Amino acid sequence: MNKKFPDGFLWGGATAATQCEGAWNIDGKGESILDHCTNGDRMNPRRITNTIEENAFYPSHKGCDQYHHFEEDIELFAEMGFKTYRLSINWSRIYPNGDDEEPNQLGLDYYRRLFEKCKQCGIEPTVTMTHYDMPWNLAVKYGGWSNRKLIEFFVRYAKTIFTEYKGLVKNWLTFNEINFGTISYGEFATSGIIPKCGHVIMEDPNATQEEVNRRFQALHNEFVASAKVVQLAHEIDPEIKVGCMMCGFAYYPLTCKPEDVEATQRSMEIWNYYSMDVMCKGKYPYWAKRYWNEQGIELEITEEDLVDLKNGCVDFISFSYYRTDCSAANHVVKEGSTEFGMKNPELKATEWGWTIDPKGLRWLLNEYYSRYEMPLMIVENGIGAYEKLEDGKVHDVARIEYMRDHIVAIKEAINDGVDVFGYTCWSAIDIVSAGTGEFKKRYGLIYVDADDLGNGTYNRIKKDSFYWYKKVIETNGENLD
Repeated sequence: MNKKFPDGFLWGGATAATQCEGAWNIDGKGESILDHCTNGDRMNPRRITNTIEENAFYPSHKGCDQYHHFEEDIELFAEMGFKTYRLSINWSRIYPNGDDEEPNQLGLDYYRRLFEKCKQCGIEPTVTMTHYDMPWNLAVKYGGWSNRKLIEFFVRYAKTIFTEYKGLVKNWLTFNEINFGTISYGEFATSGIIPKCGHVIMEDPNATQEEVNRRFQALHNEFVASAKVVQLAHEIDPEIKVGCMMCGFAYYPLTCKPEDVEATQRSMEIWNYYSMDVMCKGKYPYWAKRYWNEQGIELEITEEDLVDLKNGCVDFISFSYYRTDCSAANHVVKEGSTEFGMKNPELKATEWGWTIDPKGLRWLLNEYYSRYEMPLMIVENGIGAYEKLEDGKVHDVARIEYMRDHIVAIKEAINDGVDVFGYTCWSAIDIVSAGTGEFKKRYGLIYVDADDLGNGTYNRIKKDSFYWYKKVIETNGENLD
């Protein structure tokens, strides 16, 4: 059996507004949380500043300047043959403060032009409603998603964009990588809670019980908001499909000890299924009460919330996939550990220490599908690498090999019977890294002449992977040479 990728498979690439648009303070746009994040690197975390400091550099202020290059970029995507472009709307470009009564018309006009350009080029937009871009005012004034008031503001925002872009956008995603909300990184990135340490960190080992409780309450409020806007989307346009967006975490036991196998199960539960069960099944998983009790978590959940969660299940699952990690019962942060678990000694890693595991993608696709039996879309998958422009070209062999192996894994999962309907690589074009704020950590199929401090011509140059991916799409995944 050698089943092909299905007809109409959505090949494409992805970006995020705060990492690519730039134009952070023009045409009525308000400040977002990432607009207050300085640049950093692997060894130095990004700082979060209350004011925009004169002598600091904020990567989102420039991105790859897609705001002024979107027509050129979309034409390049069309040349590659993109069937879809997964992008995000910057919430603060539509509602500058988040709690505004009326939207910013110039922001609405910009995205209309962008979506219409996609349509003209035969590209279907897949749009994330919020991708690490909460309006700064909502974080400062309300404490981010820890405040239920944000549900009202998000529903208002959703109604505006669903109505404004009816007929232009059919596939929507609510919150980017919402399952990060269970750890410190997600408190800021997905929930808009400003950390007391003033840095973007993966996990705070000194988090208080109050802070952990606030974290999970914020995540609950996001679940309710997502459920409400799913119902709203279906009311406004029955043709709309709304998906969740998860960071695809995959764990193996570090050893065959029963304790490590149990630890792996716990890792999969909290990193994946805690959020996915709520958004896909409409209820918290059966083990959640024990987890809350053991962690001392007390949530305010109303009867109306439970009804909304049940009635607001998503239509499909989208997720990012970059790596796998290992779990061990005695895991502590030490040499040999990663941000998310223990390093797998059987796998090679990137320059940033991320393991490369195509087979893990097939495994995770099967895991998700066997649990939920919902259509799946991989909306981020790629490799960050240092790259140089040589004689006007970029020979990104490592990226081609990485994508090839992962596309083979997707095909195997389709042969297994998994319903996979799309793949958008990360990223369509070089953009700023969300985690470190670097530009030199390049993910794109198109090179952008810019450095970590925003210097450069911002000219677009096709990498070798551009031409390779074009062949892949032309043959619907058959020609991977």
